[in-house]
Amino acid sequence: MPDMKYILVTGGVISGVGKGVIASSFGTILKSCGIDVTSIKIDPYINIDAGTFSPYEHGEVYVLDDGGEVDLDLGNYERFLDITLHRDNNITTGKIYQQVIERERRGDYLGKTVQVIPHITDSIQEWVQRVAHIPVTPENIPPKVCIVELGGTIGDIEGMSFVEAFRQFQFRVKRENFCCAHVSLIPMPRSTGEPKTKPTQSSVRELRGLGLSPDLILCRSEKPINHNVKEKISNFCHVAPEQVICIHDLTSVYHVPLLMEAQGVVQYLNERLQLNIALPRPSRFMQKWRNLAKRVDNLRKEVNIALVGKYTKLEDSYASVTKALQHASIAACCKLNLTYIEAVNLEKQTKIDDPVVYHKAWQDLCKSDGVIVPGGFGQRGIEGKIEACQWCRETQKPMLGICLGLQASVIEFARNVLGLKGANSTEVNPECEDKIVIDMPEHHPGNLGGTMRLGKRKTYLEPSIVSKLYKKDVIEERHRHRYEVNPEYIERLQAAGLRFVGRDSTRTRMEVALVDSHPYYVSVQFHPEYLSRPLSPSPPFLGLILASLGKLKNYLSKGCRLSPRNQSDVSSDEDEISEEISSLILIDEKKVVQNGTDILNGVH
Repeated sequence: MPDMKYILVTGGVISGVGKGVIASSFGTILKSCGIDVTSIKIDPYINIDAGTFSPYEHGEVYVLDDGGEVDLDLGNYERFLDITLHRDNNITTGKIYQQVIERERRGDYLGKTVQVIPHITDSIQEWVQRVAHIPVTPENIPPKVCIVELGGTIGDIEGMSFVEAFRQFQFRVKRENFCCAHVSLIPMPRSTGEPKTKPTQSSVRELRGLGLSPDLILCRSEKPINHNVKEKISNFCHVAPEQVICIHDLTSVYHVPLLMEAQGVVQYLNERLQLNIALPRPSRFMQKWRNLAKRVDNLRKEVNIALVGKYTKLEDSYASVTKALQHASIAACCKLNLTYIEAVNLEKQTKIDDPVVYHKAWQDLCKSDGVIVPGGFGQRGIEGKIEACQWCRETQKPMLGICLGLQASVIEFARNVLGLKGANSTEVNPECEDKIVIDMPEHHPGNLGGTMRLGKRKTYLEPSIVSKLYKKDVIEERHRHRYEVNPEYIERLQAAGLRFVGRDSTRTRMEVALVDSHPYYVSVQFHPEYLSRPLSPSPPFLGLILASLGKLKNYLSKGCRLSPRNQSDVSSDEDEISEEISSLILIDEKKVVQNGTDILNGVH
């Protein structure tokens, strides 16, 4: 078996510099070369996992097939690389210390003093090596390259044990199998108007002082930086100029792999890690990504979607929902305009407390073409979500409810159609008159970590608009919730027009609800956003976007097929070229001859 290759991605100067997208882009480039890739995200916090985090801490909690609650960067990896990761692909300080302490309690260390070095650092290295070999594709082929993203910033005290572990690790796996890529910020102060390299120099110096020498320095900047700056970084940071990769802010993240590839990343990794990639790459290398990036840039028609949520102050709280909406919008050939509406601002109490905010929120809702009501926990904002559901149902506005969104739509229907004014969720009011939403039987109060219905589960669909969108009767989607629709009310709700067309294997848990007389009033208990991919959008999200554009009926009548230029699976290279030229004709007839010639010649 050939040796596993490792690419460690670290960050400097500030957190949130884009390590996740860059790590994903490394994987995308290598996968386009025919190399199977896996990813590991290291989070230095002491929590065992991300399950108990507030969305305001690190953004959304991403859920995996096996029920692992992990950092949202693993969502980036899955979407970019189209792989299925596992809970062990997310390493935290808490997991490492828990493992070491459990070993100590069992006597595995034979009475020795347990220390950070070697016991914690050895445990980190063993974990990485073990997880790197786990297959992440349906074919169950072991990966050849493992991309490891170290969260936080070099110099953070909580990340020191991981940095030390990788200092040792580079010798453990040998130089030709280990590469370090350091992502740093090149600020451009308005007062001077020129890029400053000193923060990057300091960050690289600190990394080298800790025993890791970066092989690649990826410079993030607001605007493109010139060759002189690249040369300066090369001189002061002890790397060759071709090892300095510049990544400025781009129109979409789909350009990042293309920009990295254009700066020689394939050639460098091929030589540095001895990957045996055939060079030069064919002219149509990464063509699907090029087509996708161009399509995103050239979208003209717009669709306005309102997101009614509880955590709208931090957009990362709904990262996967936003991505799923973008994927569906791209497939429908339109540009997404997403407006975040704080659910509390739609409530009647806000009209009294702050009428300006109240009317602004309702104005934003009324301007939308479609509405999405995503998940959440706790009682804050639930009445605002219920108000939004009622407005969408009564005005025939397309709506998709997810998790808590389903529960809000059912409570609203019970109150305003069945006349059960005391209808509520026991999460909000345990003593409510009509317990429409109740806590799950397997939920054990007290221990919040890992007590929910988590991971991929089967849902059995009845014939409906949802089964047509999925093109199947049995689907598998990921779940993350504690509360369910009370089975005792199902018959009454269905008799009044709220049809439950998706249930679990026991037929007692309600998974999908809709109103047949509505253009698109669909709500689901699962989280379809987690399985959405750039070239394969989630069916419920695609349904919402198409309904918002007034194209859903036409789409369904054609057997749920998009026009050829929107399809991800193109029959041949020639078809892709002709479609690309056709789209360019639509964009600018004057440039079509030049652009068409460039594409045919493989020039980008």
